[in-house]
Amino acid sequence: MPTTQSENRKLKVAIAGAGGYIGRWFIHHYHDQYDIIGLSRRKVKANLQSEVEWRQVELYSISSTVEALKGVDVAIYLVHSMNSSTRLNQGSFEDTDLLLADNFSRAAKANGVRQIIFLGGIIPDNFEEKLSRHIRSRLEVEQVLGSRGNNLTALRASIIVGPGGSSFDMIKNLVQKLPLMICPKWTESKTQPISLRDTLTILDHCIGNSNVYNQAIEIGSPEILTYREMLERTATVLGKKRMILSVPFFSLGLSKFWVGLFGESPSQLVSPLVESLKHTLTVNPKLALKDKKIDYLNYEESVSEAINSNEKPYLPTFYKRKGIKNTVRSIQRLSNESGYSIPWVAKRYRVWLPWFFKFLINGKMSGQEGVGFFLMNGRMPMLELTPVHDRSDQHRELFYISGGWLVKRYDSGWLEFRGVLDDRYILTAIHDFVPRLPWFIYVNTQAKIHLWVMNRFKNYLEKKVRFIG
Repeated sequence: MPTTQSENRKLKVAIAGAGGYIGRWFIHHYHDQYDIIGLSRRKVKANLQSEVEWRQVELYSISSTVEALKGVDVAIYLVHSMNSSTRLNQGSFEDTDLLLADNFSRAAKANGVRQIIFLGGIIPDNFEEKLSRHIRSRLEVEQVLGSRGNNLTALRASIIVGPGGSSFDMIKNLVQKLPLMICPKWTESKTQPISLRDTLTILDHCIGNSNVYNQAIEIGSPEILTYREMLERTATVLGKKRMILSVPFFSLGLSKFWVGLFGESPSQLVSPLVESLKHTLTVNPKLALKDKKIDYLNYEESVSEAINSNEKPYLPTFYKRKGIKNTVRSIQRLSNESGYSIPWVAKRYRVWLPWFFKFLINGKMSGQEGVGFFLMNGRMPMLELTPVHDRSDQHRELFYISGGWLVKRYDSGWLEFRGVLDDRYILTAIHDFVPRLPWFIYVNTQAKIHLWVMNRFKNYLEKKVRFIG
């Protein structure tokens, strides 16, 4: 049975990603049942639904995320970082998602959040099969959210069929636009779509339910369909006559182009999703939901509900985001097979960088604890870093970017080295950096050099492991 509260009050539920598809519909249906806190990167204007409290949060910042989760009982994590939050974002969505999930995990632990619920993706049964980037990333996010002893409930779904859902909208748009579809091999892959209604019911069932703590639950309608069958049945519900032909190859590049062009979805979303379609994404019976009976909608019912719904979920009105125009975020992942401590890696980087450039760059102490990097014998540093001890620990070293003639603003940027997944990987990240160089010059010089340097540092650590081994 679900956990009950000793005090007579509603559970306080925070939703990261509250302005997205699932978040908005959950608020629409359950704002009377819970004290909901919507987390948003942008400030929300006067809330027309007084039952929902909106808190502004920068999920890239641990301190901001800790503040946002104060007083929360259950935190629902619906974040996916496929859209850039700065003008230049150097880093894959996998590494960015890993960092954001680690921040959320830390903040939940710091606040004693009772439960985290994560809505991710079904994992193929055959782990020997190479996972797509998207599915591997969803699994990593799941692992890091539960890595600090937080009570994690991981709900894994394939396609959620409902109004406004990105995956279903791609299918619907393809059917509406193409009278003839020549389908590649991936459309024969099997999956178990689930309706938005049933997803929300399961999500509600899991909130505060101790029976599902520290469990991965795969959810889907009992129907097992191929993507081709989903296209055919969608066409039937829409009243469209469509000719669908199959070709016996995967054709990843052509599929991305085809789906992106006619599915009306952004390329950064299409590419990883199409790559995942090679997998069989059906519910593992061992991981199926067992403690609640669900009267699942079939696929046609789900599609009909999605296209005929007159309900309008509450969409908050955001203030126009104000901030620095030319901001940069750069996140890279380094392997840490040797198990180096994060403080050692951060210290080693400060020593290695001047050594790597030898006669070009000098590293000198700046103030009592900071370090400046000088071009040859210059008097003013190119870049100055100041350690932030009260926000660092054994798994994270933080430095403010506190000066240098390559920096336009000294009050916004920071550099960090962070261990994730039991320090199996190290994330190096620069956040909210504002370059002094003109943007076009910066993008084609300093930005590229930074990526090259971090790749060399990665090679240096790997060579050191081989040498020691």
